[in-house]
Amino acid sequence: MDFFSRPILTYTVPLLVAYPVVVSLLRFQRVKELQEKYKKYATREAMGEMSDDEAFEIQKQMIQLEFPFIYIKALQFALFRTYGIPTISHTLTGTKQFSQPENSLKRYSDTAVLIQEFVGQSPSSQRACSAIARTRFLHSGYRTSGKILDSDMLYTLSLFATQPIQFVQKYEWRNLTELEKCAIGTFWKSVGDGLDISYESLPSGKTGFRDGLHWLEEISVWSQEYEAKYMVPDIKNKETADQTTAVLVYMLPKFLVPVGMDFVSYMMDDRLRKAMMYDPPSPLYEKLFSALLAIRIFFLRYLSLPRPHFLRYISFSDHADENDRIFVTKWDAAPYYVKPTIWNRWGPVAWLTWVLGRPIPGDESSKYYPQGYYIPDVGPKYFEGKGRTTLEKTMEELKSSRTGGCPFH
Repeated sequence: MDFFSRPILTYTVPLLVAYPVVVSLLRFQRVKELQEKYKKYATREAMGEMSDDEAFEIQKQMIQLEFPFIYIKALQFALFRTYGIPTISHTLTGTKQFSQPENSLKRYSDTAVLIQEFVGQSPSSQRACSAIARTRFLHSGYRTSGKILDSDMLYTLSLFATQPIQFVQKYEWRNLTELEKCAIGTFWKSVGDGLDISYESLPSGKTGFRDGLHWLEEISVWSQEYEAKYMVPDIKNKETADQTTAVLVYMLPKFLVPVGMDFVSYMMDDRLRKAMMYDPPSPLYEKLFSALLAIRIFFLRYLSLPRPHFLRYISFSDHADENDRIFVTKWDAAPYYVKPTIWNRWGPVAWLTWVLGRPIPGDESSKYYPQGYYIPDVGPKYFEGKGRTTLEKTMEELKSSRTGGCPFH
């Protein structure tokens, strides 16, 4: 027995001790390389020169390699959080696009593909500009009529910038660096410019911002003050939240749906939970969810090797097909815009989806747009084929304004 056990102990124990150390060192290698690559932004003064293209590349690394799961969930939750503002939830229930089951899955998918286009493509690219132009068109009528307020647009933008930072700080294996935060602020400030969102409500809205961190600081404070004043309980908040929560737990087995609902409630703070008129999770679930998230942090920090580049998170096809259509490659709800390939219809995700009784790519004929999406048509069905002239004019404007340069000059 000693003959076999001693060599095993001799080699196994050092390996068990060394492995977490090696993982920890490798985990921080990527962010160190990022700091070295952009060392020209080592000072606060220099950060005011960061370009939109550079901010996009830094943020892309966070989304695709460093924190893909939590970052994407943060963006999804940012959209969810807007429904705690009655002026927003009343508009959505009025359009019936997020307050009725038959529309909520499509509306969720449309919003996701537009966001992923201007988050996943370089700022001056045709696809990013087209997604921004389409988003502007879809909101234009509501903004002109006053159904969507300028403050609601600014608040929504603020969440897309601030929620990922907060989520990473709470639920990830490391905090963001000042360089990464500046990139997020720079990127989303530029997106706000492209969406024609006014910054006049911010202290420096008229005089200008020094850098991405300055913009981020001011919009964070403004967002908190806006929530304190306008995030209040309303039945329309709950109606919209209920349909969105149904989307979030769509892929869970029926017996786990109540647990999923409790987890959604757990992820809310008290103010949002009250505005949505949701009950807090039970103390038992609260301890369970907290423990699971803590275990995840420990596992990623010390036991999980960094995600390699070939496994980077990409949720859409790199290039449009011959019909200028783009396909969703990762989905967590109904299979809108997913190409019914052999893998998508017969792979492990398809089998799991089938077992749960959910449609898989290619089911129900053309209901889920298996031919992919064409950016100028994304949105409610009654908007398909509309807004071409407006989109072309906006694209011309964006060609001169979204050049990938510094959004603070």
